[in-house]
Amino acid sequence: MLPELFRHCLQRLPLIAILRGVTGDEVVELGAMLLECGFRVIEVPLNSPKPLHSIQRLRESLPVDCIVGAGTVLSVTQVREVASAGGQIIVMPHSDPGVIRAAKDIGLICAPGVVTPTEAFAALAAGADALKFFPAELVSPAALAAMRSVLLPSTLMLPVGGITPESMQAYCKAGASGFGLGSALYRPGQTLDQTAANARRFVQAWNLLAA
Repeated sequence: MLPELFRHCLQRLPLIAILRGVTGDEVVELGAMLLECGFRVIEVPLNSPKPLHSIQRLRESLPVDCIVGAGTVLSVTQVREVASAGGQIIVMPHSDPGVIRAAKDIGLICAPGVVTPTEAFAALAAGADALKFFPAELVSPAALAAMRSVLLPSTLMLPVGGITPESMQAYCKAGASGFGLGSALYRPGQTLDQTAANARRFVQAWNLLAA
């Protein structure tokens, strides 16, 4: 099942690549490079150019032990569109329980955005597989640690927003399960070599933390 595959992917490398602004012309090459670097979960935000096309191309080109899906998912209609394109994970900037339930009803992974304990518990009650702490700039490591103390130990807590290789250590000590990586990994117009260098820096930083 997809939730088990998701946890397996994060056990291998708990870093989610967020390709906001990616185009269909570059997405397959980017996906292959990220796979080579060790990434197993890739998200294309829906405010990218023709995101469903990019999701479909990624899903067709990557092996079955990778997970591909959409970010910035705001509605039930978008959940269905992502599923039709082959997407497997729904990542949200908010925690609308209707969107969470729609994703779970059709068997997808869902990671809604939360900031407070109230949002976190409500999202889990609606069926969330992981919690996206977004924007991470509003959730300090100290705040994350406080929420970790009241959530089940198995809860996947993923800070997203402004994460850099240098900022991961403090969040890891506070109980983060992994991270979503945005503009510090990929920006529109960036060369493949630049993105690869960023990817390697993140993987190296994680490996040092996990050692």
